Amino acid sequence: MFDEIRFSKIERLPNYVFAEVNAIKMAARRAGEDIIDFSMGNPDGRTPQHIIDKLCESAQKDKTHGYSVSQGIYKLRLACANWYKRKYGVILDPESEIVAVMGSKEGFVHLTSAIVNPGDVAVVPDPAYPIHTQAFIIAGGNVVKIPLAYDENLNFNENKFFIDLQKTFDESIPRPKYVVVNFPHNPTTVVVQKSFYERLVAMARQERFYIISDIAYAEIAFDDYKTPSIFEIQGAKDVAVEAYTLSKSYNMAGWRVGFVSGNKKLVAALKKIKSWFDYGMFTPIQVAATIALDGPQECVEQIRASYEKRRNFLIDAFADAGWQIAKPSASMFAWAKLPPAAAHLRSMEFSKQLLTKARVAVSPGVGFGAAGDDYVRIAFIENENRTRQAARNIKKYLKEI
Repeated sequence: MFDEIRFSKIERLPNYVFAEVNAIKMAARRAGEDIIDFSMGNPDGRTPQHIIDKLCESAQKDKTHGYSVSQGIYKLRLACANWYKRKYGVILDPESEIVAVMGSKEGFVHLTSAIVNPGDVAVVPDPAYPIHTQAFIIAGGNVVKIPLAYDENLNFNENKFFIDLQKTFDESIPRPKYVVVNFPHNPTTVVVQKSFYERLVAMARQERFYIISDIAYAEIAFDDYKTPSIFEIQGAKDVAVEAYTLSKSYNMAGWRVGFVSGNKKLVAALKKIKSWFDYGMFTPIQVAATIALDGPQECVEQIRASYEKRRNFLIDAFADAGWQIAKPSASMFAWAKLPPAAAHLRSMEFSKQLLTKARVAVSPGVGFGAAGDDYVRIAFIENENRTRQAARNIKKYLKEI
């Protein structure tokens, strides 16, 4: 009898593409092999000391060990508002326009659970960070994918994107209710200018949809590029929310601290559903996160500069190995087109071979959507010595294909 019971929501979720490569990687490590791992965007640096110190100090206080509040303590939400004002000149109300979340991924899933009705349609560029698509499936909605529109040098084609987006709205029944954008983009690293958000906000008003923007990599920008926020556009808060996280900017990935800010109606929906799901983060973590945002910011520049140095070293080392990779303007990744000698393998088989023959782990692009199958994602999470060794291994592998 129990074999007949179905879990339709789970059945709509695809198998986790990265699991196959991860299984090979773990088996190799258990066998004692040294794997140079660029596959996950997991910062390897230590959280800045003043943030750790504040966590320890707060944890020594008896009153910080009880239940917290699901929307985040007020001082943390105020610190987020201060961050937006300092970085973008944007004014946000910490009471009605900001909610603290356990990382932007949790915030994204709970937001969609709160606002998506069965059958609602969301537009998501392809390729995409998996949860940007699957959160809508989990919530009972549907997803329409459009090409992200970029060239081999990672230059974004803004006009083509909006042509494809308008076509989607003209042809979709029912009409889409949400559009997801994520810049600097994961996995492709593609970036946009402020003009993109001007056009998107104007279109949202005309076509009556909400925008969900994710700027997780806002601080990890290189050369002269500066990440814009959608809230720099007048009236954006009427149609948009934006997610931000401390994971990358402050090396706090395991702390799970982020925010969803903007449109009062959407923020209120998220706050309400979170009140049923959780009691918020451990208070000392929130206190320390407040210090991260309001305290000395030199650490953010040091972390950014470290990623830029790793980017430059990896791009040069892999080029010497025979693998030309476009240099990203932001994020902690390279979006690497498969080397010509391996183009016939596609991203999954190439990733497997790179792991088994070169002892180098990367993320297959197909895991981010069909449009990513000519690419792999490489994270800047290994030091120069390890990256140099990876390049030597890759050079040898490419000669043997």
